[in-house]
Amino acid sequence: MFLNSQKALLKSDGTRLDDRLPSHVRPAFLKTGAVSVAAGSAYAEFGSTKVIVSVYGPRESKKAQAFSDIGRLNCDVKFTSFATPLRGKAGQDVSDKEFSVLLHKALEDAVDLHSFPKTTVDVFALVLQSGGGDLPAIITCASLALADAGIVMHDIVAAISLSCVGKDLLLDPTYKEESQQDGSVFIALMTSRREITQVTFTGEWSSTKASEALELCCDACVKLGEVMRVCLKEDAAEATEDT
Repeated sequence: MFLNSQKALLKSDGTRLDDRLPSHVRPAFLKTGAVSVAAGSAYAEFGSTKVIVSVYGPRESKKAQAFSDIGRLNCDVKFTSFATPLRGKAGQDVSDKEFSVLLHKALEDAVDLHSFPKTTVDVFALVLQSGGGDLPAIITCASLALADAGIVMHDIVAAISLSCVGKDLLLDPTYKEESQQDGSVFIALMTSRREITQVTFTGEWSSTKASEALELCCDACVKLGEVMRVCLKEDAAEATEDT
């Protein structure tokens, strides 16, 4: 039995279709060192969303950086042609470009650009499977890849999104939940500093609802940050043992 027969996103016991509570995130799998030829890399799964990120550099910039004593962070996001049924159709490259800009905005304040002056760090993200929460997964995975590459960062960045469906707030939504949302929140957070690097609201929100949504997202990012740190420590330990 469903509580909402029209949208059918919550069951009668208050859980979602994947048995999570509204305030719970999807199971996450994180792994660094996914691409051996890159300076750093990471692979992330959040439910059915799968992302891989490669980092190259610092290396000499291909673009002129005259009169600049800081480095350049380049971000490029692509979706595989099989990531979703909609990929490959006309206009889909728009979201690639938009996600590239948003990834850069989420990371630029966390990366110490002064640590690699007059050079460039390139971040390449590839979405292998789109299952909802794509941008947060990309940002989280990219932050791990930068750390794996040894790029100096002020803090790691975790990201999460939330969908508002009717009166319900659904943290870390699936693709189906996103497709039926009335509004959404996206947040990227430096998890130790508790500093937001990016936040976006869509739809109409009351101040009370917006505060509740932000609190849920910030708490989820902090917890995700702890998982990211464990991943980095464990993968570094494994690498040391292998050598």
